[in-house]
Amino acid sequence: MERAACKMKLLPGYAEEYKRRHDEIWGELSELLREAGIYDYSIFLDEETMTLFAVQKRRADHRSDELAGKDIMRKWWDYMADIMETNPDHSPVSVPLREVFHLD
Repeated sequence: MERAACKMKLLPGYAEEYKRRHDEIWGELSELLREAGIYDYSIFLDEETMTLFAVQKRRADHRSDELAGKDIMRKWWDYMADIMETNPDHSPVSVPLREVFHLD
């Protein structure tokens, strides 16, 4: 098992819309994430800065690096591109974070 964290940026005024879209996450996307080895995934929002903080727990044999090539992932990115900072391919601008402390 490994943990991975990153930060992303939500555009101002879209906190409720972001939450709504994730409350209604597509079943096929959830299944794809699970199949890739992600079994625990949380996203938090700092409403002062509109920074999203995502944490994933992944199996040791995860294939999360393959997600970008999947049609449903790219469709989700297109769906979310109007409310968050994205790269030219609509993937979220995501900055990996280094773990500096963990308590079990």
